[in-house]
Formats: sequence, C-alpha cells, structure tokens
Amino acid sequence: MLEHLKAWAKAVKRDVIALWIAARDRRTPCLAKLLAALVAGYALSPIDLIPDFIPVLGYLDDVVILPLGIVAAVSLIPAALMAEFRVEAEKISARPKNRIAVAVIIAAWIGTTILAGWLVSRYLAA
Repeated sequence: MLEHLKAWAKAVKRDVIALWIAARDRRTPCLAKLLAALVAGYALSPIDLIPDFIPVLGYLDDVVILPLGIVAAVSLIPAALMAEFRVEAEKISARPKNRIAVAVIIAAWIGTTILAGWLVSRYLAA
C-alpha cells in the first residue's frame, strides 16, 4: 500500500511539471494551456488557496481538487503530446518557479476576502 502511494505521489509530481511544460508549449490547445497553467501554478505555488492548518478542508485541495484538476487538464492535451511532456518532466529535478502563479493565488485570496467582507456587511446591514 505504501509503495502504491509513493508511486501515485511521484506520478502527480511528474504530471504537475508536465502541465507546467504544456502551458508554455505552443502545440498545446488554448483551453488545455489555460487549465494546465492554472493547475500547475496552483500546485507549484507556495501559497495554498485553502491553508493546510484548516482541519479537513486544508488537505482537501491537495488530495481531491488538485488531482481532479490534473486529470481534467491532461484529458484536454493530446496523448502523444502529454507523453512527450511527461518524458521532459522526468528530466527536470528542480521545482519550477512561477511568480505569476503566486500573484494569481494572492489576488484570488484578496478577491475572496473582499467578496466575503462585502457579503457579510450586506448581510449585517439588512
């Protein structure tokens, strides 16, 4: 069981890097490129949309949402192209860094906080 989980985690890491590569490749279809960039950016970002210290929900994004995003993005990329990206991802040992992805995650947090504050103020004013 433990070996199976290790293999799964290694495959997820490889696919995230492959999606990062796919998002930058001109041969990737536009919708797949957008979804690949979002998934890879979120996975590689040091900032979680749902912080891990929040019980249950904190790990929900890492265990459920991220794999579903990977599956969705991979399904939009032609199989031969994805196989090429996976081979290239195996060669990359360092974690890619993407400042734009970090900025997007921070903007999402700020936007969510502003929206939540606005909704609460409207609810309290009513």
